[in-house]
Amino acid sequence: MCGIIGIIGVDDVFVNLYEGMLAIQHRGQDAAGAATFDGISFSMKKGYGLVRDVFDEKHLSRLKGNVGLAHVRYPTYGDSTPEDAQPFMVNHPFGIVMAHNGQVTNYPELKHELMEKGQRRLNSTCDVEAILNVFADALGKLRGTDVENIFGAVKDVFTRVAGGYSVLAIIAGKGLLSFRDPYGIRPLIMGRHQPTGSYAVASESAPLDMLGYRSKEDIPPGGAVFIDLEGNVHKRRLIEREPYPCIFEYIYFARPDSFIDGISVYETRIRLGKALLPSLSDLDIDVVIPVPDSARPAAIAIARVCDIPYREGLVKNRYIGRTFIMPSDNERQKSVRRKLNAIRMEFNGKNVLMVDDSIVRGNTSREIVRIARESGAEKVFFASCSPPLKHPCVYGIDMSTRGEFLAGNRNMDEIEKFIGADAVIYLPMEGMVEAVNDAKSFRNNFCTGCFTGDYPTPVSDGMLSEIENDRLCSRRC
Repeated sequence: MCGIIGIIGVDDVFVNLYEGMLAIQHRGQDAAGAATFDGISFSMKKGYGLVRDVFDEKHLSRLKGNVGLAHVRYPTYGDSTPEDAQPFMVNHPFGIVMAHNGQVTNYPELKHELMEKGQRRLNSTCDVEAILNVFADALGKLRGTDVENIFGAVKDVFTRVAGGYSVLAIIAGKGLLSFRDPYGIRPLIMGRHQPTGSYAVASESAPLDMLGYRSKEDIPPGGAVFIDLEGNVHKRRLIEREPYPCIFEYIYFARPDSFIDGISVYETRIRLGKALLPSLSDLDIDVVIPVPDSARPAAIAIARVCDIPYREGLVKNRYIGRTFIMPSDNERQKSVRRKLNAIRMEFNGKNVLMVDDSIVRGNTSREIVRIARESGAEKVFFASCSPPLKHPCVYGIDMSTRGEFLAGNRNMDEIEKFIGADAVIYLPMEGMVEAVNDAKSFRNNFCTGCFTGDYPTPVSDGMLSEIENDRLCSRRC
């Protein structure tokens, strides 16, 4: 999973890009990058680490222009190296800079095809380079950058590139392009700044709110928006398919103050907590404690409806990154103790309901249960705001290999024994989908591949094996 933001129509655009990157830092802590265009040439800076580590004051004077885009990354498919940080650039045609959020599932085939038929050599293992070269190849053949040709090149991407992806691109001397995969798996939101007339596009609505972009709309699945340098907005729905947005965005990844496809992430997490209530009725609970931060709204909802005390029993060190998106199990496990410290009096002598957004490998959950018991808890019940995770995400979230999921080949007794809880409670699939569905959206479908193994796009066993081998190799390295 990554975060992207693009802005057009603001002088010294990098100042706003930097603020936007900070607002989406939760989506990726491995690398960061930004590119701007000043009417003559591109300026780019990218590197390994957090936004604050990659950029400093001197980049304010170097990254000039009124159009730019930025990216924060954590690696799924590909290496965790500065060389694979985004954005990427090609000089022909016209000069194009691009960044994306998501994952290309037919990357190996595209890489071979681009080399054999297009004489384009990909120099990284980052799959946005494949999207960029497919787009550049198509745009070059169309011989022009009028809007119809730009949309034609995007349609070619939709035809050739499989997977889940949202993309931002700057075409030199022309404008800012954004597009979203035909199934809408990865989110993309556009906003307009009323006083200045500038536009911004981002992975979530929260950074747009922070920067003052109040008029917002979701870019539809299979849709593209091109904003030229004069501020004219061109929109096109290029492919219409049944949408399958990622349900895990609402459960874990997105900020609670964001809206995605018109659905409030915060309200969704409250509904997820309420959906857990029928499964908790037989438990003798003295106190409800969330695993910070994404499970907090659900825990509050449970405590309020059940009239059980809610307590912040775990104090989070804000200077430790999100353990879910750390690149190795070893890093995740070591960081739990660094990140979370218990307030002993909230556990001592009590039957505690711990509420978390999900359980993936179970190592973090086991460490949290151990902290609760060491703090004197009589019983520890562990509730997940989602069903058992059993299958890898192939669209940009590093969710383990098939053999690593806690619930992959264990029954409930074995799961409870592994994490050391007196009971483990999962939210049923129907409850999760109903909680995320918002009446205003009239949508019933979400990508739930990580729970069911049913993916919106074709995913072969060979593809799964290749992605898993890449992840295992990256961890060993």
